[in-house]
Amino acid sequence: MDYVSALLPPVVMAAFFIALVVTIVKSQGGPNKAKEDAAVDAALARADAPRKSGGDAA
Repeated sequence: MDYVSALLPPVVMAAFFIALVVTIVKSQGGPNKAKEDAAVDAALARADAPRKSGGDAA
């Protein structure tokens, strides 16, 4: 019976990890993908704006 108590925690953790990966993969894309991509593109454009304008403060 010791082997059951030794194997149960890793099996439970593996099942939760697999469920987490499946949930993450399924949530990629979908109707909000364009909105998320636009938000990332806008954030990257704001981050690159000071470099492209040549506004070095130092």
